[in-house]
Amino acid sequence: MAICLQPAQRQHLDELLFFVRAYHKYEGIQFSDEVRRDAVISLLGNSAFGRIFLIRLDVEMIGYVAISFGFSIEFGGRDAFIDEIFVSSEYRGSGYGREALALMKAEVARHDIKALHLEVTRTNKRAQQLYRSLGFSEREKYFLMSTEIFGVKG
Repeated sequence: MAICLQPAQRQHLDELLFFVRAYHKYEGIQFSDEVRRDAVISLLGNSAFGRIFLIRLDVEMIGYVAISFGFSIEFGGRDAFIDEIFVSSEYRGSGYGREALALMKAEVARHDIKALHLEVTRTNKRAQQLYRSLGFSEREKYFLMSTEIFGVKG
């Protein structure tokens, strides 16, 4: 059975927040529900910041992908960052995450995105293998660094 990506809209907020909370719990990301809700609302609809796509298997939502937009001189134009991708535990290992990422690559290509980035924990070898198989590669010369701005964890 094939999946599809559906752009998330305001009417999907409650359903989407359920999955975002589950992802944050799984990854140990600690935010208040208010901060989480505000961040998700900022990406709903046609946002200049990015988009959230529901991963659907027929009519059932089984996860989501959140991307943020940027610009890269190095890559020669607009780029995007997969900020979060989550597939419900009962659907993992069935190829749906792989399929969602392939669909996301096609989606951003239609919008003239020159590069698609993501981050993965150094210990998650299974995810790293999946991402490599889809054309993502480590940038050995670089690693991601973050800082807190105005009390928001980066």
